[in-house]
Amino acid sequence: MPRGPRIAPSWALLLRLLALLRPLGLGEACSCAPAHPQQHVCRSALAIRAKISSEKVVPASADPADTQKMIRYEIKQIKMFKGFEKVSDIQYIYTPFDSSLCGVRLEANSQKQYLLTGQVLSDGKVFIHLCNYIEPWENLSFLQRESLNHQYHLNCGCQITTCYTVSCTISAPNECLWTDWLLERKLYGYQAQHYVCTKHADGTCSWYQRHLPLRKEFVDIIQP
Repeated sequence: MPRGPRIAPSWALLLRLLALLRPLGLGEACSCAPAHPQQHVCRSALAIRAKISSEKVVPASADPADTQKMIRYEIKQIKMFKGFEKVSDIQYIYTPFDSSLCGVRLEANSQKQYLLTGQVLSDGKVFIHLCNYIEPWENLSFLQRESLNHQYHLNCGCQITTCYTVSCTISAPNECLWTDWLLERKLYGYQAQHYVCTKHADGTCSWYQRHLPLRKEFVDIIQP
């Protein structure tokens, strides 16, 4: 079956959904629910390491009446961690031009490398936005880089819950409590950078940092 007619609807539908998800009263703001890097990788269809070669503003669809624009980034793919069954070598990625629709601004024609997570649309194009996990490669810890190969994927059955108050508790045996916001007032703190929520043989999950013990602050929260 020809795939051409599905291309425009895939872009248009995605942009409409992002517009609907925009919180009322925030105008031009883009708002995303917090997620641990492990959750981002598990929920995304694709995770790659790449450099941005160039960028170009392109129409969001072939419909002349559609005024939406996209940014098309030409990339040099360095390594793929997830998405092998959907795409192979990626030449372009797309993001909304409109910042209120969570468009991503990346540095082109530089030596900077990025970890990019995102979706693969029905027409095979790769789509990213600010609610994906997108970080300069140099900002990732050694554990994060290592976990992209195996640990994040192997432990997608674990549930990670963000803690905002000291009263948060585990509600399921496969749950890990993410305390970076509570302890450091930022999402991607020490726990996000150095721990993986790991599933055990009995179905329970707990934080793991290679062979190092949990920091005392995490133990106090997780084991009240």
